[in-house]
Amino acid sequence: MSTKSFQDLINEVHDRGICQECGGCVSFCSSAEFNIIGFKDKYSPPEYINKDKCLECGICYYICPQTHILDDSLNKSYKFSDFSSMPIGYYEDIYSCRATDKEFLEYGTDGGVVNSIINYLIEKKMIDGAIVSRTDAPFSREATFADNKPDLIRSSGAKLDISPQLDEIQKFSTYTHSIPELNHYKFKKLAVVGTPCQLYTVRCMQDLGVTPSENVEICLGLFCYENFFFDKSQIKKFEKDFNIKFSDIEKINIKEDVIFKLKSEGAGEKIIHIPFNHLNNYMRFACNACDDFTNVYADISFGGLGSPDKYTTVIVRTEKGKKVMAQVISDGVVSCLEIDSSKKNKMIELISQFSQSKVNRKEDFMKDLV
Repeated sequence: MSTKSFQDLINEVHDRGICQECGGCVSFCSSAEFNIIGFKDKYSPPEYINKDKCLECGICYYICPQTHILDDSLNKSYKFSDFSSMPIGYYEDIYSCRATDKEFLEYGTDGGVVNSIINYLIEKKMIDGAIVSRTDAPFSREATFADNKPDLIRSSGAKLDISPQLDEIQKFSTYTHSIPELNHYKFKKLAVVGTPCQLYTVRCMQDLGVTPSENVEICLGLFCYENFFFDKSQIKKFEKDFNIKFSDIEKINIKEDVIFKLKSEGAGEKIIHIPFNHLNNYMRFACNACDDFTNVYADISFGGLGSPDKYTTVIVRTEKGKKVMAQVISDGVVSCLEIDSSKKNKMIELISQFSQSKVNRKEDFMKDLV
């Protein structure tokens, strides 16, 4: 069988509209120094830049989340069989936690646990820093590097005041291009916070031993049902459909639906809940082709679903994740709710329902995809 190349990715993935733009092919190209492929538009799949210099080694094809070449190898490594039998993935334990640090709790999403753990790992010199995402505007996030608490606070989903930006920014997306950032930080130990497709790519390149995989010390995965994309016309439609002004959005959170915290002239907060299925017109098309909700290849997965307000659901998957979680609990970095077996089973059931819903959505979508 001939070796696959980036052209095969274009034919089999990009042209079908299912490229998730994770950036793995760009970041881990064996000839990356020659700028073979790249993002000409950050809202579109990567393209050839210097096609004639491509070695056609096939690495880009192997690590793509949509080719699934290494599924069997990864599933063996991470004790996962398939989504039909265990849609939430293998796990050691499940918690409902929140940060004990008041700043991380105030500014963070849910319980502020992810950045609290990263800050702990930095302080203990277990990592040199982390690739995280920073919210610049509603439905707009950018990858950034953080190696101290102030940087983490700034990336913690803080309250938004983006009115001056609305006329300047033509497109918004909740999807963050985190993986290409790895090429800029050649540290010995790095944490990566990412979506399922991004961490799948990282695990693939670790499986193949592709540089800079040796720099990724721990993978912290986010629950991901879908990401959203808006251009200026869709912003106007969204504002009309839901009677929400983008300039009034202070914070966005996701649990069983999408939760908007809006500016309020009076006392208290104005909160609006919108079901996922009401936002189908704003979902990134490629998200239909993903069936991983809980980030099954992460060391630890995080999300809001299943936990009360101001708490984060934490799924510990690997021995490394188990060790880190035990340390942050023991050292008082996070506090955990006491959950009996009945409540834990209800959490698992709810998360499984969302996981299965995403599996079903992909199956239906792929049947109709040309």
